[in-house]
Amino acid sequence: MEENMIYIDHVSKIYRLGQLNSTTLRAQLQRDRAKRRGEEDPTRRIGAKTYQSGETFTALEDVTFAIKKGERVGIIGQNGAGKSTLLKLISRITAPSSGTIGLNGRVTSMLEVGTGFHGELTGRENIYMNGAILGMTKKEIDSKLERIIDFSEVRQFIDTPVKRYSSGMYVRLAFSIAAHLDSEIMIMDEVLAVGDLAFQKKCLDKMSDVSRTEGRTVLYVSHNMDTIRRLCDRVIVLDCGRVVFDGSVDEGIAWYEKISK
Repeated sequence: MEENMIYIDHVSKIYRLGQLNSTTLRAQLQRDRAKRRGEEDPTRRIGAKTYQSGETFTALEDVTFAIKKGERVGIIGQNGAGKSTLLKLISRITAPSSGTIGLNGRVTSMLEVGTGFHGELTGRENIYMNGAILGMTKKEIDSKLERIIDFSEVRQFIDTPVKRYSSGMYVRLAFSIAAHLDSEIMIMDEVLAVGDLAFQKKCLDKMSDVSRTEGRTVLYVSHNMDTIRRLCDRVIVLDCGRVVFDGSVDEGIAWYEKISK
């Protein structure tokens, strides 16, 4: 019997809108400053509705599924379906409001450009920092360093602080770190769209390879159905915070296209 690497049991996530814990500290301070001056909220997105303090929003509702070792699972759905929230819960960036999340291994994740990087550190120093966070020794990171740098294609800038990197360079290095350091679960959220087509193909091929040869489990969120078809062997479709389909790639994409009309 194959072991479950990720187990999601009746998980829900409810945000209390207008409260400090529903956003970042920086955004909250910007809002407070604008409110004192009688100005418009500078953090509110164009077209977004205004919520009253204390209102709640259910981002995920009663989500349950399991992912086995070596599976490559695509998470798809319309904007606001709960995909990124789900990955943040699995990555333990935030906690569920209810339910249980079980992980059987170490996780590397790319949820947005620059996640896990310290801007003042060089690319090389960030490689060592990320490895240390995963519990690797310096000797273990040393053995992978050259492969990470070669794959990232940023060798010329590897000793430059990453705050000077372009978004594409961020993605190249971040993906290379995630793909080469020792973790059992890889989580990717749309960030590969920042890179060029050749590098996207290189990343998809690498994820397929580490899944087959090393038994790594891959969770991949994208709105690009071609990349979902190329990488994934299973699809989970989210709609309004609920799982509405869990099964084959072609059927999942057909379901997604149906609810997107």
